Amino acid sequence: MDVESSAANGKEKSNRTAAAGGGSGRNKKRMIWLLWVVILVMVILLGLILGLTVFKPMKPVTTVNSVSLHDFQVSLDGARFRLSINVTLDARVTVKNPNRVRFTYGNSTAFLNYRGDVVGEAPFPQGKIPAGGTAPMNISLSIGADRLLSNSTFYSDVVSGSLPLSTYTRISGKVSIMGVTIPVVSYTTCDLTLSVSTRTISNYHCTYKTKL
Repeated sequence: MDVESSAANGKEKSNRTAAAGGGSGRNKKRMIWLLWVVILVMVILLGLILGLTVFKPMKPVTTVNSVSLHDFQVSLDGARFRLSINVTLDARVTVKNPNRVRFTYGNSTAFLNYRGDVVGEAPFPQGKIPAGGTAPMNISLSIGADRLLSNSTFYSDVVSGSLPLSTYTRISGKVSIMGVTIPVVSYTTCDLTLSVSTRTISNYHCTYKTKL
């Protein structure tokens, strides 16, 4: 009897020990999962804080530093009663990237307009601007004589001595912040007046707009 009682007590103690060990194992797994959840929440909060402060997307700044007249020739062919014109404008543009990450932009085109009509255009290739960097873009715009002469108001503007022109540039790109790609589009419009007699540019004014 004593032997059987001792064996029963030993078995009961062994079952209690196993049960205690199983409960301890479950508690340990629960603590590990809880620790991972806390770490994940902290990482997400840190990402949100950085995304709203240090890595908050900012608009690239496009600036037209100057627009100069590279070539301007007007001549009249009396025999054919035909007016020929050759006009080329040089625009010096810079794009500053204030973001903490690289700004990548695609192929773009600058347009030269005369009274609402496109009379010239100049493409410029895609590129990348490093974080906090500035990229120069020198654009040369030549007027298509046929497009210009087809406008009925051109001759009266030449007689008055001034041609109202405008340039339009659209730069489309993107910034990637913490794995999230954000599209950015920058628009620049410059209005100017070309003097026929002095062959100079006056009334030069630019407006800028950037959309995230």
